[in-house]
Amino acid sequence: MYDYIKGVLTELTPTEAILEANSIGYKILISLQTYSKLKQEQTVKLYIHHHVREDAELMFGFFDKEERYLFVQLTGVSGIGPNTARMMLSSLSSEEIRNAIITSDVNRLKSIKGIGLKTAQRLLIELKDKITKGEPYDLATTLPSAGASRIREEATTALVLLGFSRSNVDKVTDQVIREMPQAKLEEVIKVALKRL
Repeated sequence: MYDYIKGVLTELTPTEAILEANSIGYKILISLQTYSKLKQEQTVKLYIHHHVREDAELMFGFFDKEERYLFVQLTGVSGIGPNTARMMLSSLSSEEIRNAIITSDVNRLKSIKGIGLKTAQRLLIELKDKITKGEPYDLATTLPSAGASRIREEATTALVLLGFSRSNVDKVTDQVIREMPQAKLEEVIKVALKRL
């Protein structure tokens, strides 16, 4: 889908930015972390996560790839949607969330609005191995290529339309694409169906 949008920031609030590129104004949802790094009327590049639901298409923007990577990892956890992930990235910095996961600091995660004990524990279980100390973010291996990203999106859309929950589908398709990076769309869907 979209990797980034570069343009002039025409409007800015703590939760959203309007970025004008090629005479089109893109409404992009942002975290406080990204907001603190932006200034209005400035040319900026925001890294995009395009989130498609049955009733809406949303764009989430991030000042850097590291924040976007963490957002994608958080939304892959069952019970955490994009708005909760954005709330997490607004409450704590990427580094603070990362450290809380690495050190199994359940109380730090529970201090975020919308995160209870069970969700905090699930975060630790599902993300501890993905987020390791000393390796900030190996973007070359963790961010999918354009082809893999397209296949992931199409597979996810197909599986959601078949009636599976978005959070489960996201988790399973990510696993399948990691294990089979050269797989075609049909193969990803078939393997994911066996695991859902």
